[in-house]
Amino acid sequence: MAKKGRVFSGARPTGRQHLGNYLGAIENYVALQTDYECVYCIVDVHALTTVETTQELKQNTFEMALDWLAAGIRPEDSILFVQSHVPEVMELHTYLSMVTPLGKLTDLPTFKEKIRQQPENVNYGLLGYPVLMTADIVLYKTDIVPVGIDQAPHIEFARETVRSFNYRFNTKALIEPQVKHTEVKKVVGIDGKDKMSKSLNNHIELAITPEETTKRVREMVTDPARQRKTDPGNPDVCNVFTMHKIFSPQEEVDMINTECRRAGIGCVDCKLRFAANLNKNLEPFRAKRVEFESKPAEVQDILNDGGKRARAIAKETMSEVREAMKLP
Repeated sequence: MAKKGRVFSGARPTGRQHLGNYLGAIENYVALQTDYECVYCIVDVHALTTVETTQELKQNTFEMALDWLAAGIRPEDSILFVQSHVPEVMELHTYLSMVTPLGKLTDLPTFKEKIRQQPENVNYGLLGYPVLMTADIVLYKTDIVPVGIDQAPHIEFARETVRSFNYRFNTKALIEPQVKHTEVKKVVGIDGKDKMSKSLNNHIELAITPEETTKRVREMVTDPARQRKTDPGNPDVCNVFTMHKIFSPQEEVDMINTECRRAGIGCVDCKLRFAANLNKNLEPFRAKRVEFESKPAEVQDILNDGGKRARAIAKETMSEVREAMKLP
């Protein structure tokens, strides 16, 4: 069956992935492989804008690759590679920076947020992050970019940058990417307040043991208005119930929805039921991960092969770009 187009997406190598990563991105990555030619990148260069040390960069890249492969990224169907293995992206980043007004970069809400988060390290890479992201996307002739709603401004920036470049050099060398929003746009952490994140320590890693999973689930915040087991609860404001709707059988979801509202089930029991269902759902993933982890050379071969395939596309794009720019 003919593919509908090429998809590109990338993520920083943050090590072992958590439920937020899976529901917000990885699950979608896997599904897209059926209908699209997929290019998935571990963006290690982007990570340099925020990390204080690179000592764990290689291991974090390996851990992320393990999780993506275990979740269902198929290297025989998709290109999985590391950003720095394709140096053409740095060249394209430089050229795109020449058609990027400084004000557009400083006005992006994500840049302003990063300034607040790390005022002591506001580097050019942080400012130019959207330009490098644009280069990542358009270098591979990308048709579609699957993103969460928080990344939508960056994709619009990429589209504007493509238009500026093509207009400046009277070319169609670069393709204007389209956005495909993920179904789950935000996964709340176990604190019940903020987006699930390692930095906030409110996450549940996919690869931890069933016992560790249960421990983390027991820490999840439920309906804050329900102080005692005998108090009726409101599943509509409970993050545990939100997760039940994703990972638990519909019959159990319906039961919890009814019993919680009439205090027929307590929060501890509800959490333990969710933990059991989550662990059951993650069994195949964890088994595959252990298998890949036992073959590190094979995982590295997958990344190396992906890099070669990605670079073949990149070289074609850069040939067109240089010709359009009339470089000597």
